[in-house]
Formats: sequence, structure tokens, C-alpha cells
Amino acid sequence: MQQSAIPVQNNDIIAAIATPPGRGGVGIIRISGTNLEPFARNLLGKLPEPRYAGLFNFLDQSQQVIDQGIALYFRSPNSYTGEDVLELQGHGGPAVMGLLLDRCLQLGARLAEPGEFTLRAFLSNKLDLAQAEAVADLIEASTTSAARCAVRSLQGEFSSTIHQLVNALTDLRVLVEATLDFPEEEIDFLQSAHAVEQLAAIQTKLEQVLAASRQGNMLQEGIKVVLAGQPNVGKSSLLNRLAGDEIAIVTDIPGTTRDTIRQSIEIEGIPLHLIDTAGLRETSDIVEQHGIARTYAAIEQADLVLLLVDSRYGITEEDRSVLARLPHRLPVLTVHNKIDLTALPPHVAENASGTAVYLSVKNGEGIALLQTTLLKTAGWQANLAGEGAYMARQRHLQALSRTKERLESAAVWLKNADQLEIFAEELRLAQQALSSITGEFSSDDLLGEIFSSFCIGK
Repeated sequence: MQQSAIPVQNNDIIAAIATPPGRGGVGIIRISGTNLEPFARNLLGKLPEPRYAGLFNFLDQSQQVIDQGIALYFRSPNSYTGEDVLELQGHGGPAVMGLLLDRCLQLGARLAEPGEFTLRAFLSNKLDLAQAEAVADLIEASTTSAARCAVRSLQGEFSSTIHQLVNALTDLRVLVEATLDFPEEEIDFLQSAHAVEQLAAIQTKLEQVLAASRQGNMLQEGIKVVLAGQPNVGKSSLLNRLAGDEIAIVTDIPGTTRDTIRQSIEIEGIPLHLIDTAGLRETSDIVEQHGIARTYAAIEQADLVLLLVDSRYGITEEDRSVLARLPHRLPVLTVHNKIDLTALPPHVAENASGTAVYLSVKNGEGIALLQTTLLKTAGWQANLAGEGAYMARQRHLQALSRTKERLESAAVWLKNADQLEIFAEELRLAQQALSSITGEFSSDDLLGEIFSSFCIGK
């Protein structure tokens, strides 16, 4: 990802068009900086009353009217960025917006970098880092479930939970440091204060947060599902059935699909990124060989593989050969297609080899069973969905995982009274990993990477 050129500290006035490119009934320009009163008087003829919408002429350098619209003024610190903020709501034509933005630049503003308004809110302690990321997640949300989850993170639910864990770790660290400072005391501080129980409680809460965060990450990132199997088992037909459209070409000729075909759908509010692939078989066709190579490359990046087989023959030696090449960490759901050609009803079977769904893509029998089983196999837990999930990014999951590892190590060292210094260090590193989620320990490089993915004007 390209690094942002956002300066971490500056007093510049920044301006940007905050509405999408193109024509619209309303276009918005946002300005933020220190002491915008002279700026507003030059642009509007007078200073708007703070926090009240007013109708104004937007004036050019010659005091001619560029446009007429609504102006809103928010005086520091009572604004989104914590600075003075001026918002202009005019007519949404590209020419009008361009003239108005040029006027802002004439008055001393510069173009805002992507995410710079939200970065300034973070630097002004209006938002912590997790809440700032939730702003971008809300804008990018592709489902209603993801949008609601992002709103809860923006309101601080995820951050509040992280702070509770940090506070619990802080209390335990204080106890340990006191024990290290007074080793000659006869009273065993750690035992009398139930340090083991405190650490166990923190670990239990962390596991709950990690599980809920994984669910939120699925809402944000979606689940990458690869349809794999031998030629003519119904992969492309299944893609079309799930997508509700004729996305892939379907014929009786083996090897019709030569390249990966991607389609995003939604099941129970969860985004699924389906990838139809070339049939896996030995072939001398150069083009088909390239398609098969791309199939295995897609599988390496997948969260789940749907292995389609013909229910008339079950899992063949060729299918076992395909299974042997799949990454061990990757969940596999076997789909026995074409039950319309057998006497089998649609059903889900559990055995030593894993989970299998029996269905007919042709007539749609068993598709609902597949959808439910697919989500379960991918790790979606309905009881943690909705109100219980946190909109977490990969960065958050990695920080929570590092915290878990440090706490597991700390639990080992706690058993050895002669190594409490190492126990204390593990607690410190665990707290540091947790605090990186909300931005209490974040490098400028990390900030640049995060905010560069935002929209300009936000």
C-alpha cells in the first residue's frame, strides 16, 4: 500500500470536496484549521454563527457570487477534527465545486490528504485509532450487518472493551511490580491478591474478544471461497446458482472454464467472494494447464474450499489426489452434486473425513443447506454475530493474537517465583500489544498506512 504523505503535526488549513465525484443535487466542501474566522469572512462576507446552518453567498476574489448554499461553522474544540471546521454545502456540479475549491486554495488552504480530517480528529483525541478505522470501515461496508458493526466500533464499544482489558493488565502489573520492589516481605503479594485468578480472568475475556473480533473481520473482509474439483462436476453451475445470474459459461464439454471467475454475493449478511476455477485434472492442453495453476494459486489465498464431486461416484482417487494438494490449514467442505441423478435426498453428512453436503445444483435442492453449512465451516458463529461482533481489521486480530501469546507465556513464568521479572516483562508486552489497537502505542508509519486508505475529504 502506498504510504500517506500526511504530516503528523501541522497547523495548515486543509480543504477537500467531501462528496463523490460527478454531478449531484448537493456538493460539500470541508475546511479545517486553526482560526478560520478570517477565512470565513473572506469567503462568505461574514462569520456564521457556530453550529447553526445559514444561507450564504460563496464569494470569489472579486466578491462575485460563485454559488449560493448552506454554511456550517464549528469552532474549536467542538468539531470533528478538534480544530475550527467550516462546511460548505452548494450545488453538486463539478464546475461549481472546482471553482469553490479553487477559492479555498486562494485563501490559503491546501488540498487535504486522504484521511487527513480523521487523522486530525485522532491527534486531537476526538477518536482513538480503532474508532478512526471504523470511519473507513463504515464507508466501505458492503452489507447492513457490516455497517451496523462498524457503527458500534465508531461509537467506542470495541475500544471500551480493549481499555477494560488494558486496565486489568495494568492492575496486575502494579501488583507484580510491588512484589518485585519488596521481595523481603513475608506476605506473598501475588498469592494473597489472587494473581493467578486475575491472569486467568484476563485470558478468558481476551478469548471472548478475539472470537467476536474474528466474526467482525468476516463482516468486513468477507470469506474467500474457491470452487474446486474435476471437470464437469458443476462448479460453474453452482457459481451461477449462488449468484442468481449467468456469471460463468456452462457446457458439457470438460475444461470449459480455463481461468478463475470471481463473483461476490451475500449470505445472511456475510460477504462471500466466490472463485470458480478450472477443473483439476491431468491435461496436455497448455491453456488449461495455466488455468489449473491459477486454481491452486487461488486456493492458497482462500478461507474455504468447496470441493465438488459427482454424487454418483463419490470421492474418487482423482479427488483424493486434489485433497492431498490442499493446504492443511484450509477448511474443506465436500459438495456431492447431481443427486437428481440418484435416489439420494438433500442432506448434510458428518464423518471422519469432514463435512459433506448432498445437493442438486440443477434443480436447487439442498442449496439452502449448503449456504448454512458453508458459513459454519468457515467459522461464522451466529451467536457472536450482530450485536456481539466487533469490526476488527487484520491489524487488530494480529495484536490480539500477540497479546494471547504473551499472556500464555506469562502464565508459565508465574509458576516460577524466581522468574517474576520475566513474568512482569511478558505482561508489559501484552499490554503494549493491546494498546496498539487504540493507538496508544503507534508509529507514524502505521498511521500513514492506515489513513492513506481513507477517502479524500474524510
